[in-house]
Amino acid sequence: MKNVKQIAGIALLTLCIGTTISCNANTKPKKEITLATQALVDTKKPEKNVVKVALLLDTSNSMDGLINQAKAQLWDIVNKFSYVKCGNEVRPELQIALYEYGNSTIEKQDGYIRQVINFSNDLDEISEKLFSLTTNGGDEYCGEAISTSIKNLDWGTNPDNLKMIFIAGNEPFNQGKLDYKDATSDAKEKGIVVNTIFCGDYNQGANSHWKNGAQLTGGEYIAINHNKKVIHIDTPYDDVIITLNKKLNKTYVSYGSLGSSKMALQSVQDDKAAEMEEAVMVKRAVSKSSRLYNNASWDLVDASKNKNFSVSKIDKKQLPKELQNKSTKEIEAFIETKEKQRKTIQQQIKEANIKREAYIAKNQKEGSKGELENAMISAVVKQGKSKNYTWDK
Repeated sequence: MKNVKQIAGIALLTLCIGTTISCNANTKPKKEITLATQALVDTKKPEKNVVKVALLLDTSNSMDGLINQAKAQLWDIVNKFSYVKCGNEVRPELQIALYEYGNSTIEKQDGYIRQVINFSNDLDEISEKLFSLTTNGGDEYCGEAISTSIKNLDWGTNPDNLKMIFIAGNEPFNQGKLDYKDATSDAKEKGIVVNTIFCGDYNQGANSHWKNGAQLTGGEYIAINHNKKVIHIDTPYDDVIITLNKKLNKTYVSYGSLGSSKMALQSVQDDKAAEMEEAVMVKRAVSKSSRLYNNASWDLVDASKNKNFSVSKIDKKQLPKELQNKSTKEIEAFIETKEKQRKTIQQQIKEANIKREAYIAKNQKEGSKGELENAMISAVVKQGKSKNYTWDK
């Protein structure tokens, strides 16, 4: 049994404020939420179509490689989701929840299962929670982990929602008192697809019930080499994107009780990504240029996009010092300038990334993509078809 090992790294999965509308072509846009002084936009209760992903990670001793892959490939997965659309061209919102299981530092009475973060579209917070994970030996109860995530998360009742669980580990799927068949039956009844990712040999996972666990809900069973090192290809466009990301950060204008701490968190997660590898920082910057990276709860530029936004409703004491003595018109002009700058920078990042991806496609060797990334994206695209989801690329 190893001692607890602190996981260092970047940012995760799963994500984002997008337009929240059903995939049905006749559905009308939702009404905007009334603004409040401390939170101008409610980012936690989407009304219509949402992609909900619960990631259940085994954090026992043997799972260091799995966690590292999740950290390295989070932004690949987010960037893939940025291109998803419903049948009528509307972009759904993406929310991610994170659980860890099989860790002996968690109470036995809780089944060695812990909710790390509830469904969230706050990419920086998801990243922070992923990096907080440590590994330690324990018992892995897959059935109980699935059941806990079903009971404790708000999966919503919209039949158009794409609801998925991804559970990854390497011990027999039938361990624990709660039968995995009961847990997956409950998932199927609620329209939740369970995808299983076995960290090891395909046949070994199939023989230890991981394949059956996925088949019971129409999910995908995938076996991966969780210890495989993710190979990133450096490109001539990486430094350009990283420089643009620094400029992008300067377009954020904090407000409210969360403003300063959330802005600091943004910077910390940039550093986490950069510490892991330059290519990871590049991928995070690309995510920050997408529709999924929206910080309306603490950034005035994103909040101002709400049609009910009003500068007059803001407590000026909770604005940056340089704005506290400004008039309403001056603050509005300041926000407008920052918004124009942001759009320009985000477009420049997107254009540089198109060239970057073309370079990678030309130089990437077969089988060099991240295995966790491939497993998740493959399952999402396949299951998304049942909800009339398509991808631009």
